[in-house]
Amino acid sequence: MTETPVNPGSPSPADFSFDVEHRLESGGARASDGRALGRAGTIHTPHGDIQTPAFIPVGTKATVKAVLPETVTEFGGQAVLANAYHLFLQPGSDIVDEAGGFGKFMNWHGPTFTDSGGFQVMSLGVGFKKVISMREGAHEQAEVIAKNKERLAHVDEDGVTFKSFINGDKHRFTPEVSMQIQHQLGADIIFAFDECTTLLNTRDYQEDSVARTERWAVRCLDEHARQTAERQHRPYQALFGVVQGAQYEDLRRQAASGLERLRGAEATEQEFDGYGIGGALEKSELGTIVGWVSEELPEHKPRHLLGISEPDDLFAAIAAGADTFDCVAPSRQARGGTMYSSSGRINAKAATQRRRFEALDPECDCYTCENYTAAYLHHLFKAKEMLGSTLATIHNERFIVRLVDRIRASIIDGTFAELREDVLTRQYGADFARAAAEKHPA
Repeated sequence: MTETPVNPGSPSPADFSFDVEHRLESGGARASDGRALGRAGTIHTPHGDIQTPAFIPVGTKATVKAVLPETVTEFGGQAVLANAYHLFLQPGSDIVDEAGGFGKFMNWHGPTFTDSGGFQVMSLGVGFKKVISMREGAHEQAEVIAKNKERLAHVDEDGVTFKSFINGDKHRFTPEVSMQIQHQLGADIIFAFDECTTLLNTRDYQEDSVARTERWAVRCLDEHARQTAERQHRPYQALFGVVQGAQYEDLRRQAASGLERLRGAEATEQEFDGYGIGGALEKSELGTIVGWVSEELPEHKPRHLLGISEPDDLFAAIAAGADTFDCVAPSRQARGGTMYSSSGRINAKAATQRRRFEALDPECDCYTCENYTAAYLHHLFKAKEMLGSTLATIHNERFIVRLVDRIRASIIDGTFAELREDVLTRQYGADFARAAAEKHPA
């Protein structure tokens, strides 16, 4: 992460840019015209650069759970993503605004992201929590809800009315409200308000939702332009449109190409600075879906894949053209004692770790593995000591950040296919790695 001074002048889209510096010429997906979709580059923001591909640690409530912001820098995090929905509910986006934005509020000096709140409204509103990848089955209902859950969110043309999961208070998000909240939160990269569907929604509902998300996107562009003009005391915030469409190729391509052409209805020069790829998808189709979207989106703007962090998913998405990623999984799994390692998952609480007086992952360079043993981590979790969550989170976040950094280096030096085979073989087995390679042979 390279920190640069915040632009003291008027906020301008020119303060944000993306440079493609290397192409994944071997082992990745290609567009119909033959161009390689995978790439490495640099995102330039008012608070510093992000070398891509990059994994962005999630600080949902302006904190990466269990670790200091300074620790995020130490394990290689280049930026932090916070959640608009959660910060709106607590402590309030107005308080974060008074503090100078969520980066300053949490003492993080590098680039920042906030999501729009659309995913949380959907996931918490229909009881699916954080799950967006689910088996596709027979779809008979336009609206779905998890078993034994009360519907807490209702979508209409203007926006979403929902109840707070904290105290049941009723709130309403519209595209304009989401933009206002995210401008108050002050992130360098913000996302348009979209409707995040599930794979259980009908095809007809998915079509309606894509069209509604595009209409909301126009309103986001207009409100973004208004907020930028009114808030001259803050640096420019880049606005990303969000591509939905579930698992349908025609809807994904339609959504991507539509957002690429979109401009504000009032602010007719306002366009998206980048794009998010969101929504429900089946894990086996992740790379294919990202490829469809990447082929439609412009080359000179970054693409962020929302909610992804598993090693196989990262290789598939990067090969298909995604640039940045975020996910709560590394820290959430760490707090439960599930640890990544160079040879696959390890349960820190398992009896096999009780007398293992060596690093949890001898090949890892994180602070935890350099200073503590697997036996000590085992003890901390069994004793329910808070330090266990801290040390485990440092390790898991570093593991994923470092893996994506290694993938970036492999794109630059031409060893992507070799790295993918090695990592996926060790994580999932030789057959799995072979199948992944066959999708995009070197």
